[in-house]
Amino acid sequence: MPDRPISPQSRDDDVALDRALRPNRLIDFPGQERLKENLSILIEAAKQRHEALDHVLFYGPPGLGKTSLAHIVANEMGVNVRVTSGPAIERAGDLAAILTNLKAGDVLFIDEIHRLGRAIEEVLYPALEDFALDIIIGKGPSARNIRLKLPPFTVVGATTRLALVSSPLRARFGVVYRLDYYEQPVLEQIIRRAVKLLNVQVDPSGLSEIARRGRGTPRVALRLMRRVRDYAQVRGDGVVDGKLAAEALTLLDVDPLGLDDLDRRVLRSIIEKFNGGPVGLETIAASISEESDTIMDVVEPYLLQLGFLDRTPRGRVATRRAYDHLQIEYPERPEQTALF
Repeated sequence: MPDRPISPQSRDDDVALDRALRPNRLIDFPGQERLKENLSILIEAAKQRHEALDHVLFYGPPGLGKTSLAHIVANEMGVNVRVTSGPAIERAGDLAAILTNLKAGDVLFIDEIHRLGRAIEEVLYPALEDFALDIIIGKGPSARNIRLKLPPFTVVGATTRLALVSSPLRARFGVVYRLDYYEQPVLEQIIRRAVKLLNVQVDPSGLSEIARRGRGTPRVALRLMRRVRDYAQVRGDGVVDGKLAAEALTLLDVDPLGLDDLDRRVLRSIIEKFNGGPVGLETIAASISEESDTIMDVVEPYLLQLGFLDRTPRGRVATRRAYDHLQIEYPERPEQTALF
């Protein structure tokens, strides 16, 4: 659902802003403190040994800063970064062209690395382990293998679906880091830095209102900030306060916890049509005329994080918190009470 204002997926209008607001150093990257500490040690050790950094794999929900961290790694190491994605590498020759153009120490960032084809992975394995590229010349009995040496380089992979990264590929990364959702104070720091760079006037109550509805995701919070900025320019005096931010976000149908109409339809379907569950994913999708993949990948993660949903062997169940948020009386039923 790319048109949702709270969608964590990148959109065309996000690209330029993301690039302009992207931090260049670890010290400027807010949140993810344990990850940053481990990554800083890894970088400093590699610099002291004058070696290429170990291959790094970042995973976690979209919009949390995996691409930004890849660029930060290259900046901290003082090397160039080459950006590509799993779906963009269609043939082994595409990957070979990218690898042979890398210089010593360079960072190759592969977004959505779980979508690499198996044939592409086979070419990547010796490059990751031995910094070598195996090329087959000719066909049939006259075919021969040539191994090209590559300069030491670093692959930084990013994925939202770690389980879909094959075990052989995952094992070849020296370190694997998970990015978690951000707390509200950290989102406020991110928004504060952005409004300063964009010369937008926002008071503390406005920052708090936007951050609270940002779903723990910087990309979502920054997109909401831009919509609130537009609202303040047209309906106000250009200054964003808590009241104006709440009005703007309510107009976008984003409630105080960051839920939009699709989130609420999923919850109401479980509660009103299926008595709170348990109910299967396909049944929920059919009841609200949405794709089951959309519900599982886009809607459920945040509802699970809020504790509004529970996954059981029998299906999805709405929790008491979901009832309270929608202001629906919670039924005390023995079969549901036993699930918690």
